[in-house]
Formats: sequence, structure tokens, C-alpha cells
Amino acid sequence: MKISARKRAKKRIQRDFCHDMILDSNESAIFALVIKTVYIKMAKVGYIFKENNDSFDAEREWMQRYGCVQIVEETVEHETLRPMWKQLMANLQRGDEIVISKFSNAARGLRELAAFIELCRIKIVRVISIHDRVDTRGELFPGTTAADVLWIIGAFPEEIAALRKYSAHVEKLRQNIKAPAVPKVLPKAERDKTIVDMYINGHSFDDIWAASGFSSKSSIWRILNKYGVKLDRGQTSGPRVKQNRKRTEQMKVAPDRIFT
Repeated sequence: MKISARKRAKKRIQRDFCHDMILDSNESAIFALVIKTVYIKMAKVGYIFKENNDSFDAEREWMQRYGCVQIVEETVEHETLRPMWKQLMANLQRGDEIVISKFSNAARGLRELAAFIELCRIKIVRVISIHDRVDTRGELFPGTTAADVLWIIGAFPEEIAALRKYSAHVEKLRQNIKAPAVPKVLPKAERDKTIVDMYINGHSFDDIWAASGFSSKSSIWRILNKYGVKLDRGQTSGPRVKQNRKRTEQMKVAPDRIFT
């Protein structure tokens, strides 16, 4: 009997609570308004990956008009790691809104796209893609059909491949095309000492030439002769000019002995 009485009392309380909620329409309306206000005030943030060095002024202006509190812009140098994109994903809160230029501009592959969509689904994050004309709430682009979305997904790998090819090309140009290094100008005494020390210690002639800052290799021979350094590189010793002069003199004296 006691258990039945408790059940009846519990049902009576639940019935009275629902009855009060239905009758008190003013309080219910206020409660719904509060929920709606909190939902609307969630943060709006934009993300732009600056591919192809384009300006993205139109996309930035669109995001500003929409009310994004911050627009994260990532440069092409970070195409591989996307550190700012990862920080943005980590900071998204439940009910936020994220505005992107295109899905292919934000995600680097189908796997990353799937992870992004899953994250937004779990956190109930609204996704707006400007050029894809996709709004996960279905308000901004009502004309977008399921066929349009399938077309976007089908073209996704090709767009990503083109973006990676461009990024790799830019990185290669930046690594291979550099301004020539300005040679360090040394005082004359220090330069001569460097040349002599490098030659005695067995450095290659090209290395000595690069360190000297001379435009001609003959200047290095001149410095070595000046300080009485024994020249022992190559098949002969001594500077090439003197060797050629010595050979010419030998030819004048006894040409038949040189070619025997």
C-alpha cells in the first residue's frame, strides 16, 4: 500500500508540473526566449587559407558583414601543418558558427573533411561555406540541393591536389631562388692570413677563393707567393702564370727535350 501511494503521489506531481507549464504560457514564452537568445549569441568566426596568394577581400568582407568576431587567415607557407586551423578547431564551443571560403580551402583531404564535419556535428557547430553555397542550418542558401553537395565532395580531391601542387611549387621557388650572399669584407692583413692558413690546412682552392672575396683566383696565388708558402697543389708547384712562363723558356732553350 505504501508503494502504491508513493507512485500515485509521484504521478500527481508530474501531472501538476506539466499542467502548470501549459497554463503559465507567459513563463514558457520567456523560457523559450532565453534559450533562443543564448543560442543566437554564440560566437561566429571565419577562416581563410590564403592559397595562390589571392587577396580574399570579398570573402573577408562577407564574413565581416555576417558578424564574425574574428577572421583567422593562414598563409600558404603553413599548408602542410595548418597550425591556426588546428587551434581554431580546438577552441570551437558548442553552438558556435564557422564561416569558410570553400571546403577545399579549409580541409586538406577527404579524411580531414570528414573529421571536421563530425566535430561540428558533435558540438552542434553551424558551418557556412561561401563559395560552395552550403549552410548546415539551411537558411542562407535554400537553393542548394543534395546533388550540389555530392558534386562538391566529388570535386574535392582534384581541388586539393591542385592546391598542394601550387604550395609545393611556391616552397621550391623560395628554397632554390635566393639572393646571392654578400661576401664579407675582411681587412687586408686578416684576409691574407685566412688565405695562407686555409691553404696550409688543406682546404680546397674553391673554398679559399670563396672566403677571400677575390674576383680572380690569380690573386690567391699572388698572396701565397707573397708570404713564401710552398705551393704543392696539383701536378706542379707554383702559380700557373709562372709555370707557363717557365715552360716557354724551356721550349726556347731545348724544345726537343720537352716533347721527348
